[in-house]
Amino acid sequence: MLEFQCHLDQTDLQEYVGKILGTGYVVAYVSKMHGGAQKVVYKIDCGNGFSCVLYVWDLTHNYFQEEIRNDTLDELSYGSHLFELNHTFLTKKGIRTPALYDLNKERNRYSFDYALVEYIDGQKAEAYFEHSDSQVRHQLFERLGEILTGMHAIERQAYGKLDRIGRNTDGCHLQQLNNAAVQLSYAAQHIDSIRANQGKLLDTLHELEARIEPRSRYGFIHGELGPDHVLVNERLEPYLIDIEGASFFDIEHEHSFLEFRFRDHYRYLKNDALDPNRMLFYRLHHHISLTSGGLKLLHRGFPDQQFAKGLAEYHSQRALSFVP
Repeated sequence: MLEFQCHLDQTDLQEYVGKILGTGYVVAYVSKMHGGAQKVVYKIDCGNGFSCVLYVWDLTHNYFQEEIRNDTLDELSYGSHLFELNHTFLTKKGIRTPALYDLNKERNRYSFDYALVEYIDGQKAEAYFEHSDSQVRHQLFERLGEILTGMHAIERQAYGKLDRIGRNTDGCHLQQLNNAAVQLSYAAQHIDSIRANQGKLLDTLHELEARIEPRSRYGFIHGELGPDHVLVNERLEPYLIDIEGASFFDIEHEHSFLEFRFRDHYRYLKNDALDPNRMLFYRLHHHISLTSGGLKLLHRGFPDQQFAKGLAEYHSQRALSFVP
């Protein structure tokens, strides 16, 4: 008997799967996969043993829908359009991401876009942090380092999402300066120590930003590449997921994030040619942004409340460590 919980009703889902994969693919089980804050993800198991994934971009199920509705087009990191653009780009460049079987943007029956995507049978990269075999760890993270080096080496003379490159001429870090001020204001409403140091944190941000020299070369970055956004198959091949936010940008934005997300394993990913001033600025920006992000997940009913609380607490402490 079919266990069913899904955005698409049972008949529509079967019709969609049959149309895209073939009539021999009969949906036997649908389960919601945990994790996503910006899209809903389901695993679909078929009676013939085949599995795939259904992505659903339903704004009403996005924990940051308020920001998306109020944001500028340049800042958006959400939606099937960006997913499709970035998927095509990454695939052409030989950077692994799960295969896209079909993207439905018709909206003639449902108010959201959805897609059928390859299921990678494996674990996220974070599961390998404590792997008992050091050679396995070395092989995986070395491969991931090679992928990132190659991706960041894809350069343009202007920054932005693939469909908006060059729309802005100010330094890309200024976007993050403005964003940090907004996120700091939110965090200050809910954390006493942030509120007490809000002015000092803003001053520090501006001081760090003032040290940044202009540049005119930008690499292609994922935008939020934690170990939870890397899937690893049985052959220890890494796949990048949640690619909607990818763009041409300062690669220091990515590296300052990788540094604290991958901890000791960052040594496989590091780049010796990074600008230390940008690294420091983006590091503080990330801590402020993730403090606010954790609070928003906490306040908006994210299922893993302990994770959201821990995220806000950890990054608020890290942000405050920048205060002289």
